[in-house]
Amino acid sequence: MSVKITVSKNASLRIEGEDVELYDANGGKYDLAGRTVFALCRCGQSSKKPFCDGSHKSCGFESEVAAYALEPKKPAL
Repeated sequence: MSVKITVSKNASLRIEGEDVELYDANGGKYDLAGRTVFALCRCGQSSKKPFCDGSHKSCGFESEVAAYALEPKKPAL
């Protein structure tokens, strides 16, 4: 299964996939403990960053987006 990322309305980013690897800025790998589904925080209030702990429900976070196409990639010079 390829990785599927769902941008949830007023909530987290839901990540689904068999072979997902998540790394911090220093290259450290998070241990996902065998999970194939998890959520990443978008509101910035989670006490378990980068993972969602549901804080978006009480902090007033709002974000509703719909899918769209990105502009074509610019050619390398």
